[in-house]
Amino acid sequence: QVQLVQSGGGLVQAGDSLRLSCAASGRTFSTLHVGWFRQDPGKEREFVAGINRNGDMTYYEDSVKGRFTISRDNYKNTMYLQMDSLKSEDTGVYFCAARLKGPLTTSDYDYWGQGTQVTVSS
Repeated sequence: QVQLVQSGGGLVQAGDSLRLSCAASGRTFSTLHVGWFRQDPGKEREFVAGINRNGDMTYYEDSVKGRFTISRDNYKNTMYLQMDSLKSEDTGVYFCAARLKGPLTTSDYDYWGQGTQVTVSS
């Protein structure tokens, strides 16, 4: 079993920056692919960013490329999402996720964090 505990999030203004963190326990972190997803009211959970177990491959949804950066620290069992130049369209509940194997960009991950609200006002 893998437990994911998120921190960060909050209310910010457009153009501001925010960093989300997700700490993992229960399994060796370096064996897991991890990602970040966003869910808006009444919509499906959507892929935002992903990074493979070694940290040498990253994937981003088109709208966040150049603004968001996903990273991981396998020594601290923690993953991050650095969000810069935030827009109102980035508003939503963000979830970190992990999986043992499989693609990074689909929503069928094995483990999920509790979610954290990010609200960007203009």
